[in-house]
Amino acid sequence: MSAPTRAAIRPGTVTPMRPVPASISRPHYAPLSGTKAKDQPWDLDDAPVKTAEIIEKMRHAGRIAALARDEVGKHVVPGVTTEELDRVGHEFLLDHGAYPSTLGYKGFPKSLCSSVNEIVCHGIPDDLPLEMGDVVKIDVTAFVDGVHGDTCATFFAGEPSEQVRLLSERTHEAMMRAINAARPGRPISVIGRVIESYARRFDYGVIRDFTGHGVGPSFHTKPTIWPYDEPRATTMIEAGMTFTIEPMLTLGGYAWEMWPDGWTIATKDKSWVAQWEHTLHITDDGAEILTLSGS
Repeated sequence: MSAPTRAAIRPGTVTPMRPVPASISRPHYAPLSGTKAKDQPWDLDDAPVKTAEIIEKMRHAGRIAALARDEVGKHVVPGVTTEELDRVGHEFLLDHGAYPSTLGYKGFPKSLCSSVNEIVCHGIPDDLPLEMGDVVKIDVTAFVDGVHGDTCATFFAGEPSEQVRLLSERTHEAMMRAINAARPGRPISVIGRVIESYARRFDYGVIRDFTGHGVGPSFHTKPTIWPYDEPRATTMIEAGMTFTIEPMLTLGGYAWEMWPDGWTIATKDKSWVAQWEHTLHITDDGAEILTLSGS
């Protein structure tokens, strides 16, 4: 499938990190000083199975992240900059007592990821104005009361092409099919098998090197959730686990390249990408989605 015709995305100007009031509780990697102790890991070795108390906190964090994601999505229109989208998300999270988990994580300078068109993930908000038909993936994570809620959705600036609209719808469907397959007693590999088999129906590329992950008190922790059929994924799904499922499907191949900023990931063939992500809690008989806004 050929990519839409807009010129490839180029880096814009990135403004300094937005401030966070001292009254907002921060993750361990984001002290008030803006620096991290050299011996402090970015992520901790969380237990894969969470306590009922942690899961309840994650329901709250997940809903705030989902509300922030949807609020930012309302502002995705032609002419808006991704910098402005970052401001909307940042202020929404602070207003709801949440710290933007991406801010300062491994040096990331912004409060959400905004990945436009062929940008796969980790796009840094800047002064790029969106154009009619652009697709932008908004990845938001809220840190509240010691836990993270992580989510991503695909939005359009104006009317997308039919090809791109279907890509987004089918990426969402791949995620939902994988969520429905995530049940106790099954290997983690079932998730990627479902995503990849569905994507192949439409000849979509499945990004392989950026995965779902455990989440909770740590932003990224075990287990790794591969979005394709990976024989190494032998970990068994257990009730009480919390992790994300986040397929990234392309209109072309899955090869990628990183921009000089050390974050932004783009498809090598410049094919456009859709991404969807939910944080899940595995129950005794299935999966509870923690990142629903209720709207």
